[in-house]
Amino acid sequence: MIERLAEFVNGNAALVRQGRYVDFAILVGVGEIDYIVEIDAGRIAQVRRRTINIESGRFAIRAAAEVWQEHWTPMPKRDHHDLFSMMAAGLASIDGDIAPFMQNLLYFKALLSAPRPTSEGA
Repeated sequence: MIERLAEFVNGNAALVRQGRYVDFAILVGVGEIDYIVEIDAGRIAQVRRRTINIESGRFAIRAAAEVWQEHWTPMPKRDHHDLFSMMAAGLASIDGDIAPFMQNLLYFKALLSAPRPTSEGA
């Protein structure tokens, strides 16, 4: 699902506008696989698997594949609906330079929930 993040984000003009000042890469860990998500003015420029362990982004968000799958359901279970809930429950972790994450918190929450089907698409 994370591989298709550009499809979900780049067609959402409001979300792209919200992230217009975000111009860097982040790392998203889905289970044992890490992905580099390159963001250019709020648009997803590229999502690719990390191939070298020294590749990184400004910060990393990691969770088990099952946690992300539940996060991306139309009505996620308790503790899976929000990044902070996932972290508070010990289901996800964040590390690195979290200042840009906090400065653009609503954008990153929306970005990482973008694969979640809407009620119309469910």
